[in-house]
Amino acid sequence: MPSAEQIMQFVFALRSKGVRDAEVLKAMEKIDRGLFVDGVFASRAYEDVPLPIACGQTISQPSIVGLMTQAAQISPRDHVLEVGTGSGYQAAILSQLARRVWTVDRHRKLARRAEDRFAELGLTNITVMPGDGSFGLPDQAPFDRILVTAAAEDPPGPLLAQLRIGGIMVVPVGQSDAVQSLIKVTRTETGYDYEELRSVRFVPLVEGLATDR
Repeated sequence: MPSAEQIMQFVFALRSKGVRDAEVLKAMEKIDRGLFVDGVFASRAYEDVPLPIACGQTISQPSIVGLMTQAAQISPRDHVLEVGTGSGYQAAILSQLARRVWTVDRHRKLARRAEDRFAELGLTNITVMPGDGSFGLPDQAPFDRILVTAAAEDPPGPLLAQLRIGGIMVVPVGQSDAVQSLIKVTRTETGYDYEELRSVRFVPLVEGLATDR
């Protein structure tokens, strides 16, 4: 467990990077990032840096998690889709703010580990699905909010289609080996409004299920 001083420094770092929403900060203070970081990197869990996890993926730096969550403007009645479960940290934060969270990952191993973590933490409003997140979850759509934690060249069409009118999607867009832009997409009655938030760097959004078990 982090010390009181570590938590204080963690929250201060989030605030200094622009995470100001009180409910988001409360959720990030409550969910221990250390539980989502394995092995030799566990000692760095409370630093504002991305860290490697299994299957060649990363756990995003906390300030990016906070800024994406803040941009999504989640309310307690929202149904949220997350594409790219990874360690499960982002979904755990979302679970504190939304009514229901669905999270999809192409790596079955990561999905299973995340599911185990959620069970240990008693987070019962998260459903983990191994699958190709670029196609979303049409059977559960429409969603009030969609967060994508891997970069696509353009916001994926199937995900845009699964966004409720008035809904918000937060997605990194750009080439995987270049600087990407974090985009906030709001679906309107007549189309989609796009707002560029900041530069980011994410792993690429890859189609298909991974071959790892």
